[in-house]
Order: sequence, then structure tokens, then C-alpha cells
Amino acid sequence: MPESEIPPGIAYPAVARFFRDNVPGADGDLAFTLIGEGRSNLTYAVTCGGQKWVMRRPPLGHVLPTAHDMVREYRVISAMDAQGFPVAHPIALCEDPAVNDYPFYVMSFADGRILTFDDHAGYAETAAEREKIGHALVDTLVQLHAIDYQAAGLGDFAFKPEGYLERQLRRWGEQWERSKTRDLPEVDELSRRLRKALPPSPPPTLVHGDYRLGNMVLAHDDPGHVVALLDWEMSTLGDPLSDLGYTIMYWGQEGDPDLRLLSNEESRVTARPGFLSRDALVAEYARKSGRSVEHIEFYEIFANYKIGIIMEGIHARYLAGETVGDIFDDAGEVAAWMLENGLAVADRASDPALRGS
Repeated sequence: MPESEIPPGIAYPAVARFFRDNVPGADGDLAFTLIGEGRSNLTYAVTCGGQKWVMRRPPLGHVLPTAHDMVREYRVISAMDAQGFPVAHPIALCEDPAVNDYPFYVMSFADGRILTFDDHAGYAETAAEREKIGHALVDTLVQLHAIDYQAAGLGDFAFKPEGYLERQLRRWGEQWERSKTRDLPEVDELSRRLRKALPPSPPPTLVHGDYRLGNMVLAHDDPGHVVALLDWEMSTLGDPLSDLGYTIMYWGQEGDPDLRLLSNEESRVTARPGFLSRDALVAEYARKSGRSVEHIEFYEIFANYKIGIIMEGIHARYLAGETVGDIFDDAGEVAAWMLENGLAVADRASDPALRGS
């Protein structure tokens, strides 16, 4: 591969040797193409002859503690693959940072459609197909939360699953202090309200941590069939309702205020006719999982808080010149919008503590 065509983040000679030694069929010239948003871990399509794989590695800089752990991510998708859960098949893990600066791993290419910010003309064009997508998203989440993580070999995957919400609030507050490039008063206000409104958690499950439609690969011929769930970098053991709150934070619907649609472009996809409403998603999850969703407002607001802080970290990498791609110039604005939207949702919440009373 000509040096001018090698994307940032790939030390070609060493990585190519690793592929030849560990990935069946990768014994010729490799071509690397950066795919996905690239806002956090970097993802590349790798081709050789007629074969195709995916490689994941951490970002180029500003790697936060506990984040971007490739070994941990590879471990969880390996466990999920063994459980028959829809994930890309893990192929090889490189733990030696001398090869490519950081550990990385290789997995199969999950062929399908990802509904993110584009309309994908000709796909899921009917209301019935869009409704099937919502049901598939809920069914897959219920399947994930029903997995016996002890039997899957993930009993030690987190320090301890109890006290998850309190630890998450503390962790993301610490990440804010490491990442912030300016003062945003919404962070402190949301933190204050969330701490006052901490709900009791149900029994712990495996939590994906980034569960949304944009991380789902859907079958080309069936929008109601999930081929793979991607991006497991924030997975852990903890409160399953945090996944549901995160999902509905990204899920737009008709009549949403401009701020909500502006703060999260993915919501514009599900605001189209046919997609389930947020209330319907929550009700379906409650019915199929058997869990109470009484405090779902807390989880949705926390999701805005968390993503606002993540986007600020991306903004910090952008300002330091440590990002790859051309979609990062608005990360600082998106961080502020997410936090503002979280506060707007909190101001309308039924819980007085979330309203700031």
C-alpha cells in the first residue's frame, strides 16, 4: 500500500506482519480505510484480495484512564460471540504496543446497513419496516440483559456491579475535569441534580454502554433483523436501565424541540413516521424484560450528561490536533448542546429532585 494512502494510526509494515501471522487470508497487500465516525476508538476496514475485516485501535491522543481498552473490548465481544449474541466475530488481538503504539484487534466485517444520519433511500422506507426496527432494537437489548454474565466468563469484568450509578457519576465527573476546555455550568448543575435523584438499581447485568441504533448493523433484506451490535468499548457490569436511558436519549420522535434534534443528529432518523415513540420503546422493554422503568427519566438525563462529557473529550483532542477525519470541528458545540438538552429534560421531569427543587 503506498505510504500516501495509509491512514493515520496505522504503522503499516508491523501491522501487515501481524495480519499475515494471525489473520487467515491476509497474506497479501493490505488496504486500510478509516470507517465510521472515528469520534472515539478508530475503526478501519481492511481488505486483501476479495476478503474484508475490521480493525479497532484507540484514538491518536488524549487517551483517558479506563477508556479505549482494546483487550477488554476484545474479551467482551469474544464472550458475546460464544453466547450466540449478534456481534462481529473476533479474529485476533494484538496486545504488544510496539506493533502499532497501542493494542488493537481484528474482527470480521458485519455486512449490513447502519441507519445513522442518512436516509438510505430504498431501505426501510415503509412505516411497517421502521416499526420492526424499533422492536428489533428492544428485543436485542432484552437479550443482552438476559445473558448470565457469570456463565459467559465475565464475572470479573467490572470491579463490582453494585453501586454502579454512583460510581458512574463520580467517574464521568472526573473525566470532565480531565477533558474540559472551558467552564460549562450545566455540568455541575446536572451532577448536583442527578446525585440527589439516584434511584435504586435493579440486579446487575452486562451493560453495553453505547446502545443505540447507530451501533446496530441491520440485514440488507430485513430491517427487523440485527446482524451485529458494534462498539463495546464502554461495556461493563451494572444497571441495565442505563442502556435503555441511553437509547431513548438518542431516539428522536415527531414533535421534538429543535434543541433535541440539533444536539444529536441520530435522533432525526427515528423522528420519521413509523418508528416507535420513546414511550413505546420503554413500555416494550418493561413488558419483555419484566423490569420496572419507573425512574427512566433519571437514566435519560444521565445519558445526556455522559455524552456531553465524552464530546468535550473529543473536542479536547480536536483542539490538540489528535483527531482523524473531518467531522470534529463541531464537537465542542455538540457537547454544549447535549448538556443543555439534558438540563431541559430535567426541568420537565416528574421527580422534583431532577427539576432542581
